[in-house]
Amino acid sequence: MQTENLILEGRKAVLEALNHEKPIDRILLRRDKDKPLEGTLRLIAAKARERRLVVQEVDRAKLDATSETGHHQGVIALCPAIPYATIPEILEIAKSRGEAPFVIVLDGVTDPHNLGAVIRSAEAGGAHGVIIPKRRAVGLTGTVAKTSAGAISHMAVARVGNITRTLEELKSAGLWIAAADMDGESLYKADLKGPIALVFGAEGEGISRLVKEAADFTVSIPMMGQMSSLNVSVAAGILIYEVVRARTIL
Repeated sequence: MQTENLILEGRKAVLEALNHEKPIDRILLRRDKDKPLEGTLRLIAAKARERRLVVQEVDRAKLDATSETGHHQGVIALCPAIPYATIPEILEIAKSRGEAPFVIVLDGVTDPHNLGAVIRSAEAGGAHGVIIPKRRAVGLTGTVAKTSAGAISHMAVARVGNITRTLEELKSAGLWIAAADMDGESLYKADLKGPIALVFGAEGEGISRLVKEAADFTVSIPMMGQMSSLNVSVAAGILIYEVVRARTIL
């Protein structure tokens, strides 16, 4: 099982981790001189001490030096390595819920804000997992965790060596592969019911040729203005909820 160190930053992300009893080694809290902790920071400190976690009250300079995002909101949780899920584990999540598998595949997304936003949309839309490549792509960093607004605590993320081979594995498990591509069929005409994997490409470059060839079909988002494309996280949100619509419409 592959792992990557993680720093959780921001009040919502840390509180989500505490509420769901995620492993945390230590919590750093900003403590202004001669002032008691208030609001969410006080709640975080109380929950952490209930779990007998180490809580250190530090000055802002210490938090700024530790922060990866620059937006820690007065709290940072130092976590042990987060395990990546496997493809079978993601499929088992779908089976345990009695649902057709719904997976998001990212072909080379490098911006941690985009990855975090996609994970947030995927979790909100009921996806069972997100798959990312090992190389030339961002992993589960503190920025990803913060941008996901806590969704990272609820979403299985697999990291694979070869996206094309992974799509073949998903096909063998019965999933249809739909790749987002500007030349594809309109998402309003595409059949997005049943077991499905949505594939999104890298920022600016789109999906690679081999990945596109491995897809069963391609889908596009109609562009009504002068712009020819959308940010990958926005495109993912639109298509994820088109799958939700297809699954919930009577």
